[in-house]
Amino acid sequence: LRPRLLGLRDLLLHSGQTAIFLSGKIIGAMRPSLTLIPTWRFLSTMVQRKVSSVGGLLVHEDFMLTAAHCWGSSINVTLRDHNIYQQERTQQVFPVRRAIPHPGYDHNKWVNAIMLLQLRRKAYLTAAVSPIRLPWRRELAKPGMVCSVAGWGHLDLEVQRDEECISHYKDYNTTTQICREPKKEEGSSSLCPQGASGGPLVCNGMAQGIISFGEENGTPPNVYTRVSSFLYWIQKTMSYYKLQGPD
Repeated sequence: LRPRLLGLRDLLLHSGQTAIFLSGKIIGAMRPSLTLIPTWRFLSTMVQRKVSSVGGLLVHEDFMLTAAHCWGSSINVTLRDHNIYQQERTQQVFPVRRAIPHPGYDHNKWVNAIMLLQLRRKAYLTAAVSPIRLPWRRELAKPGMVCSVAGWGHLDLEVQRDEECISHYKDYNTTTQICREPKKEEGSSSLCPQGASGGPLVCNGMAQGIISFGEENGTPPNVYTRVSSFLYWIQKTMSYYKLQGPD
């Protein structure tokens, strides 16, 4: 089976419902309720020409982190977007100044599938919008660690051994990617906790992964880009472009 980039479909998840559907959002997930809103202050939506949407996370006042395949023309970023059908009072919308994919990104093998987006202006940091913490180099997502996938819905999951993904994907990289497969005791409602492509895998309040790809039919395992492997590139790139003027 050929792995598929994880995109979005138009489906609203209602709190308390089980959702079973193909690539797009999170199968078996719950839409964030009012009590969960403070948890996802870094989450964003990126819309390309009002046609397709992907996820991302705020890592600095004017920088987003997402998957490298999420770039398109005329893209806008919406922070604090928990309802894809209604405008929310806490939303902030930004045009993108620059898309900066990792120089080693290979779209055929999903290698180094990470990208920074520089916004045209800084986000206004509030109780509803703030950057997520990046891990230190040694703060790794390890097998057995319970993390959360955030998109249009959320789901707790457990990081799995690399061997689970190596057996499915020949180009899986143990240094730059994270594997996730449901535990045997998990029910069918969590067979595809993939979320929006480009969205975060959050462990202990840190952005440990970026949702990348999985099987087209939503079956596990799913693969995430390992953020801790790209910390030097992220910091160096943000520092460089902060000094640059407009295009």
